[in-house]
Amino acid sequence: MTENKAIDPSAKPMPKVVSFQDPLPEPQRYRPQADRVLSGDPAQAATNLFKSDDGRFNSGIWEAKPGKWRVVFTESEFCHLLAGVIVVTGDDGSQRTFRAGDAFVSPAGFTGTWEIIEPAKKLYAYYE
Repeated sequence: MTENKAIDPSAKPMPKVVSFQDPLPEPQRYRPQADRVLSGDPAQAATNLFKSDDGRFNSGIWEAKPGKWRVVFTESEFCHLLAGVIVVTGDDGSQRTFRAGDAFVSPAGFTGTWEIIEPAKKLYAYYE
């Protein structure tokens, strides 16, 4: 038996799966605020590949050149480092070094510094 279903013209189209292997758009290039840079010239580039309808969840690819800057996280961010070395130091004195292949989360409310020792590239997903 075949069931006839009416199509709702006001229904939203089915969301598409986002592949990080597809050709990438041009990244957004930027630097940290000048008053937060502590050393080097940590030029950065981000290619945001997904943004939720409410704008609170984002995911993409990020790259940075060597340098050190102060960070204040208002979002919780998952990072999977694809290349490079990053030293993350909390204002509480805690310090972790992450290398290609490592994954970590910077929780909302984290303050401290990020130092790029070797040019870095990561996959990110954050929730604001």
